[in-house]
Amino acid sequence: MDQLQRLLTIMAQLRDPETGCPWDIKQSFASIAPYTLEEAYEVQDAIDREDWGDLRGELGDLLLQVVFHARMAEEQELFDFEDVAQSIADKLTRRHPHVFGDSTVQDDAELRRVWEDQKAAEREAKTQDLSLMAGVANNLPALLRAVKLQKRAARAGFDWGEVGPVIAKIREELDELEVEIQAGASQQRQQDELGDILFACANLARHLDIDPEQAARGTNSKFERRFRYLETKAAEAGAELSSFDLEQQEAWWVEAKTHEEPKA
Repeated sequence: MDQLQRLLTIMAQLRDPETGCPWDIKQSFASIAPYTLEEAYEVQDAIDREDWGDLRGELGDLLLQVVFHARMAEEQELFDFEDVAQSIADKLTRRHPHVFGDSTVQDDAELRRVWEDQKAAEREAKTQDLSLMAGVANNLPALLRAVKLQKRAARAGFDWGEVGPVIAKIREELDELEVEIQAGASQQRQQDELGDILFACANLARHLDIDPEQAARGTNSKFERRFRYLETKAAEAGAELSSFDLEQQEAWWVEAKTHEEPKA
């Protein structure tokens, strides 16, 4: 028995109504979905840490999620794992006519256009919604979804051709938020303006060809690393970090920055 078939058999046994695991038996698509997202993020984390042994395990955890969903679908006579594998194999073949067909592409730009054209054709076949906005999943991380929406809009020419106006838009949105704050506007109004700032920042990331989620993850890691340095300095001084005033904490923060490797 190959290992994939072994995994499918194990999943079927776990879901057996008579002899399976009570926890696995009671799960549904909705209850498992959060675990699917969590495992995808853990794959990303292993890659960021370049921990390839951990990545192997995390990919296995992610594969389990696919197998789990496919098993539940099979039980409801919706589809099975073979259908899932066939679906993605067919999609890859269809979206790569330059590899599996007679088409040719000249460069990355044309390759991207062919890919997007294939995706658009697939959307039209599945839904009557012909908007360029159709099919961008609502549950994507907000910044990632913003970039995808902006890319769709750019296909219709609704986009700035250079970075300057994007930066100006961020400044404009910041000013608008400041006005709302000074006017004592409701939290909802302030939230709306803050959302506009984040959307504009995602647009800047797109123009710079930077993944905003990756940029945010990098900054989060940097903040955590520097804050841990503050905690270490406080411990060396024999006290909790909170017992030191902001001036001392800021001094250690600057010190933490100087201890980091210079950027390339």
